Amino acid sequence: MYDFAIIGGGIVGLATAIALQEKYPNKTVILVEKENQCAVHQTGHNSGVIHSGIYYKPGSYKAILTTKGNQELVKFCQQYNINHDVCGKLIVACKEKELPLLENLYQRGLNNGIPVKKVSLEEVKEIEPYVSCLAAIQVPTAGIVDYKQVAQKYAEIFTNKGGEIKFNTQVMKINSSSPQILITNQGEIQAKYLINCGGLYSDKIAKMGGVEPRMKIIPFRGEYYELKPQKRHLVKHLIYPVPNPDFPFLGVHFTRLIDGNIHAGPNAVLSLKREGYQKTDFDLGEFAEIATYSGLWKLVSKYYAEGIEEIIRSFSKNAFVRSLQTLIPEVKADDIIPSPAGVRAQALQTDGKLVEDFLIISTNNALHVCNAPSPAATASLEIGKAICEQISN
Repeated sequence: MYDFAIIGGGIVGLATAIALQEKYPNKTVILVEKENQCAVHQTGHNSGVIHSGIYYKPGSYKAILTTKGNQELVKFCQQYNINHDVCGKLIVACKEKELPLLENLYQRGLNNGIPVKKVSLEEVKEIEPYVSCLAAIQVPTAGIVDYKQVAQKYAEIFTNKGGEIKFNTQVMKINSSSPQILITNQGEIQAKYLINCGGLYSDKIAKMGGVEPRMKIIPFRGEYYELKPQKRHLVKHLIYPVPNPDFPFLGVHFTRLIDGNIHAGPNAVLSLKREGYQKTDFDLGEFAEIATYSGLWKLVSKYYAEGIEEIIRSFSKNAFVRSLQTLIPEVKADDIIPSPAGVRAQALQTDGKLVEDFLIISTNNALHVCNAPSPAATASLEIGKAICEQISN
């Protein structure tokens, strides 16, 4: 009998594990993970950006936990000598119609307590010599890190303090009684309290636990290219466009990784499998479940034109390059090569609206994290603390 059982060994599950140990040092915690190691899925398939919190509605979970999480993550990396770089990023307006949107973003950053600043075109050229834009803001608190390394350190801290991780352990069924009984492929696990950090399968796990989350996880694959080594000089830090307010993703951008690679992307296309990292990945049951979900078709009807553009970019390298050239005109098709994709676990309501904030659903002896895509890695330490506060309340 454990005091706490956590489902999911991604960065949010691991951060929750160490937060529980910090708050309840005398209680037992077990984490179950269906893969043979931690951080295999969303945590291990992202571009490693330490987000600032500038994009998110003031007062939201995302705004509060990301802004604070940014500071706490940097402190954590410093404390444990994890390679990171608070390099800052530029958000650039390349069209006249984007100028008021950039101003709105600047004001939102100030409202969220972020030290964002406007930079002149001369300063832009000093920061990113190859960028072409009409105006820009600089976000100095953004940075880069390898989140797999961060997750591994979380796991090390957790196990060194007596925490238990069971790999290759998939939850098949939950008897949501008191105690909670997890029926897994490795036998039963009993716990007084259950925390679901199942990422791409968090909605299914919630339903196993007797909770109706009133949303479904829709997997969106983010496809990347990377600059060839001889072209990495074109990007020095992080370069983002002004997000399209009519489309719920940040748009194609340039990201310097901690290993020196330069990612270009991602686009955002529907994955035909929840863990579908390749265009050819397909699961009939999961596809049928997604395709028959009314919320998806309401979303498609709203963002039809943008969705077509994303699909074209997915299959046309030239179309992808044209998007990149909006930011850096010097980039050519021969300068980029394909890079591994990631999958975003995005919660979608039946009315076709994307769940914009982190979504945490509590019952008397369980808590389900049902929407924690980016920037959850940045906010992970603070999400763990927030989960502990909900348990005590």
